[in-house]
Amino acid sequence: MAKDVKPKPGKPKKKETKRRATAGRTPKPPKSVRLAEGRVLRPLEVDTATGTDALVLDRLWRTIESRRLAGDTRNSHSARLLARGTAKVAQKLGEEAVECVIEAAQGHRPEIVLESADVLYHLLVVWVDAGIRPDEVWAELRRREGISGIAEKAARPRAIRRVARTGKLP
Repeated sequence: MAKDVKPKPGKPKKKETKRRATAGRTPKPPKSVRLAEGRVLRPLEVDTATGTDALVLDRLWRTIESRRLAGDTRNSHSARLLARGTAKVAQKLGEEAVECVIEAAQGHRPEIVLESADVLYHLLVVWVDAGIRPDEVWAELRRREGISGIAEKAARPRAIRRVARTGKLP
């Protein structure tokens, strides 16, 4: 005859204690996943030996443009995205911008860096889609350099404010 074993009152079993401690929390990913993520998402380090200039954006734009011209949608994310049309390209930029804003609002510095890279990539895809070269944007930034944001906003044509139906353009 089997004997009924009852736990001792007052002291929970080990498994029960563990369950209570993790109740309501997201479970920890398996070790293999944590190791893989650790290799891919290492702490961000700036390698000054390879250069940290903004020319990387020019190189990335040229890469995206070359992928657009090649049209290899099977092997190129950029070509595939561009083939889906302007609306999808713009949507992806918006999604990445929102993700960056969320990370910024939460103060997650490393994630802001990662999401910023995504935003810049998708912005360059928008430029390629619209036929805009980086030097056009750099020229506009140089034009605005040293001008107060308030003065620049005040100098915008009234027609733009009228079309936008607001005087509160950024």
